[in-house]
Amino acid sequence: MKFTFTIIAVFLMLFSSCNKDKKQAEIDDEIISDYISKNNLDATKTASGLYVVIDEPGIGEHPTINSTVRVAYRGYFTNNNPFDDSDTSGISFSLSNVIEGWQEGIPYFKPGGNGTLLIPSALGYGRSARPGIPANSVLIFDIDLKEIE
Repeated sequence: MKFTFTIIAVFLMLFSSCNKDKKQAEIDDEIISDYISKNNLDATKTASGLYVVIDEPGIGEHPTINSTVRVAYRGYFTNNNPFDDSDTSGISFSLSNVIEGWQEGIPYFKPGGNGTLLIPSALGYGRSARPGIPANSVLIFDIDLKEIE
């Protein structure tokens, strides 16, 4: 009897968690859609819920998840308050070591390319808060892919 109750409790917790994630995804999508509309952006939505705006596609090869790239960026919220940025020369990092929104979004650009990634919370930090970034935050990044190293 105890075992059956435990199984039911675990099932309910998992179902509840999935339901919360689905609801948050819908909230994020509405926030992003409103932002796109208010700012008259031409954005493409991917299957994961990421939105990509390509201002300049760049030249050459696209990076992959295994690439090390140098990117100049500015990160901000939908109210345009910034939370992070690099200098104009950018920073280098492996795409495999960053948030999912960058792993998926940066490969849309080639070196010299730039645009904007509108990242739902699940592809950012999700339910985890970070210094200066509340939990369940939609993140926006202006991206300038300098080079694939």
